[in-house]
Amino acid sequence: MADVSRARDITSHPDLSEMRARYDRVLGGRDVALVDGPVFLLGLYCAVSPWILHYTTSQPALVTHNLVIGIAIALLALGFTGTPERMYGLSWAICAIGAWLIISPWIVGTSPDAGVVVNNIIMGALAVVLGAVCAATAAKTTSRA
Repeated sequence: MADVSRARDITSHPDLSEMRARYDRVLGGRDVALVDGPVFLLGLYCAVSPWILHYTTSQPALVTHNLVIGIAIALLALGFTGTPERMYGLSWAICAIGAWLIISPWIVGTSPDAGVVVNNIIMGALAVVLGAVCAATAAKTTSRA
């Protein structure tokens, strides 16, 4: 049985350079991995917010709109997680979706009440901020490469 009671220094490992290279390949230089989860949760909340805030009967067009936009945000977040090297170019799309969410109650909805407007403004602002963080980190990662 191997003696694991002594702590060893990994710097003397014969495959250290190969392990580091593999670790870099697996991560792909992703510094923004912690943003993927909040973006996904924002998309899910956007999709279900009409039922949480109970405006399904008063704003039917906005219900469909928020459902579709929420699913789109969640799918983008899943794409960021699954294939980050291909998807982080679309980080700015989340900023655009966020800006659209901010103005959509007046364009898509019909006389939206204050709760609907505030909800969409908060979701839109979060989308703009998270999208900007993703885009800035992706730009920093590609400039390093």
